[in-house]
Amino acid sequence: MMYRSGIGYDIHRLKKGRPLRLGGVKIPHAMGLDGHSDADVLLHAIIDALLGAAGLPDIGRHFPPGDPKTKGISSRTMTAKAIREVHKQGYRVVNVDSVLVAEAPKLAPYREALRTSIARLLKVPVTSIQVKGKSNEGLDAVGQGKAIAAHAVVLLCSTSTTT
Repeated sequence: MMYRSGIGYDIHRLKKGRPLRLGGVKIPHAMGLDGHSDADVLLHAIIDALLGAAGLPDIGRHFPPGDPKTKGISSRTMTAKAIREVHKQGYRVVNVDSVLVAEAPKLAPYREALRTSIARLLKVPVTSIQVKGKSNEGLDAVGQGKAIAAHAVVLLCSTSTTT
């Protein structure tokens, strides 16, 4: 078996009038994330980690931010495409470890829903997905409640028995 790891990071500003989606789950909050797509920072970090581990170009190459065809695209759709590309390269997901950094909303009540959503998208058991919530203790744009960031690490293994 061959194993490969990848790391991903994303950050988006919070904006009034947009729904907040994290990990493919709609979270009640006064503001949502601003971006070309639905701006789901957690899925974007996971997508970059998946693509990096598989040796593929990053999320911006697959879904260019200025492309009118991807305006408003669901990050769930983007994740489905990314996992198909990973599978085409001969890999499957072993696990995902992620961190959401936000001052609000508190993410603990949504942790299991986030894990379940991501597991379904990646076609892995929920035990293969971890989502942790952290705050920035009032520091920087995230700490001031102006943005949400996410970090993700993915481990893939080859599906080929000859590698």
